Amino acid sequence: MTHPFLDLAPLSAAHFASIEDRVARLLSTEQDVVIMQGEALLPLEGAIRGAAGPGTTALNVITGPYGQTFGDWLRDCGATVHDLAVPFHTAVTAAHIREALTEHPEIDFVSLVHAEAATGNTNPVAEIGEVVRAHGALFYLDAVASIGAEPVRPDAWGVDLCVIGAQKAMGGPAGVSAVSVSERAWTRMSANPYAPRRSYLSLLDWKERWTDAGRRTLPHAPAQLEMLALEACVQRIEAEGLDAVMARHAAASAATRAGALALGAGIEPYVYEARDAAPVTTTLRTPVGVDASWVVARALAADPSLPLAAGGGALAKEMIRVNHYGPAATLDSVQACLSALRAALAED
Repeated sequence: MTHPFLDLAPLSAAHFASIEDRVARLLSTEQDVVIMQGEALLPLEGAIRGAAGPGTTALNVITGPYGQTFGDWLRDCGATVHDLAVPFHTAVTAAHIREALTEHPEIDFVSLVHAEAATGNTNPVAEIGEVVRAHGALFYLDAVASIGAEPVRPDAWGVDLCVIGAQKAMGGPAGVSAVSVSERAWTRMSANPYAPRRSYLSLLDWKERWTDAGRRTLPHAPAQLEMLALEACVQRIEAEGLDAVMARHAAASAATRAGALALGAGIEPYVYEARDAAPVTTTLRTPVGVDASWVVARALAADPSLPLAAGGGALAKEMIRVNHYGPAATLDSVQACLSALRAALAED
């Protein structure tokens, strides 16, 4: 018995390295790119635990739930953490960052989420990067949701640790991820006695056993299906053109905001300003007294394939998420979602 997912030829070190190189080109980076054999939480946590410790003073920006998670990890590492939280319906600004760094000049690590798929906002990383670079702090960026939907340029923006995942705008697998690492970040990790070693979280293990060793022998058996799927989704982006993929996401975002306002019934964009809205997901606020999770459940009962979800946790009653990313970043998908929401809202 044969199956396309089984009995595959081994994935060679050269093939693995070639996929890393394609991801590096997608990021327009000359930094080392390490493909991690797990969902993006693996390099997100590994990068923080590798670069932060008891001597670290961090500015942790919170524009959604992932920023809150990063603060927890930093504190668990022993770092002194200054949280900078802004309302989830807006974005942080370079001025906010500059003010925080001026107030706490000892800050040497800044953590930020580029686009928060959970809340639908996106942050101006290019402008923030200039401020962080001038201050001299290490810059850590979660670009899992933004990669493929909007520009992500770690070298140009001074990002030292840039984590991406394939499962959102790239339209790829969830079980593999990557991080670009600057020389400054490697130096910080190498000097950190608390950085994970001989661990699945360890970026330094990959550096020493893989990158510095010439990428000739893999440290362990790769997640073969996920690596092949990552290669396929990067190939698809290359074929369509990254600019075209980003334009498709931007068009879906604009259409969703405009369509939601046209629906009436008190539905409005959760993120107030269009400039702060992520192109990967549009979040909508339901009117007072209308349960968002109920509306979403009604819409999905009519068509379970729609990329709709209620907000997480406390936001479940007031937020609807239209997840127009990857293959769903089309005007047809947006129209189908809005039509289903209109029908659900019209029900008693």
